[in-house]
Amino acid sequence: MADRLKHAATFLRNHGGHIATEGIVNIGLPLLIYDLLQSRWGDVHALIASSAPPILWSVIEFARHRRVDAVALLALGGIALSLLAFIGGGSARFLQLRETLVTAIIGLVFLGSAAIGRPLIYELARAGKARTSAAEAEEFEQLRVHAGFRRTMVLMTLVWGFGLIASVCVSVAVLYSVSIPEFLVVNPIIAYATMGGLGLWTFWYARRAQRRGEARRAAEAASIANDVPSGSSA
Repeated sequence: MADRLKHAATFLRNHGGHIATEGIVNIGLPLLIYDLLQSRWGDVHALIASSAPPILWSVIEFARHRRVDAVALLALGGIALSLLAFIGGGSARFLQLRETLVTAIIGLVFLGSAAIGRPLIYELARAGKARTSAAEAEEFEQLRVHAGFRRTMVLMTLVWGFGLIASVCVSVAVLYSVSIPEFLVVNPIIAYATMGGLGLWTFWYARRAQRRGEARRAAEAASIANDVPSGSSA
């Protein structure tokens, strides 16, 4: 328990500022802008204005990294879809619904990538490895020859796809159950909870699959080593 608390404290020390900024940009500022402008501009235009901080923050984060890989393309696609969500008319509820469906589209991209045998989790993981080390990325790519590794990548991609779509279903249910300002607060929390839960599950499952894969390959190597002397003596 002491080690876990120490790791949690270290994580908050290293990432607490960024997490706080995310909360201000994605929850605090949109709610403040909506409250200030709603009486003068109406619900629809106030909502459009309130979407500016999250979208600008996404653009800034993308520009800071300046990498064109699977992760960056996914982030850029989310930005583009968020902008497209505000094109066209409709009520404030419908506007919020269109923005929420951006997550559903990304979830469908995950499911589609698994269906065509190009699981997006693999592409994202490989992009992350490439940022760290070309050697690590090459070693990661070589794991594709193992059927167990491919099944793991497909399963993880499917979990992310269905998880994102499930979060959309929750958001839609909440959308028609609370007020517009309340939804501006609750919807980002649903998104953070979904991403956090999926991220923790992915970390746990990847470590578990890695240990199983290493044990299986060690057993296979030992079996081959044990067969060599008997084969040569024959």
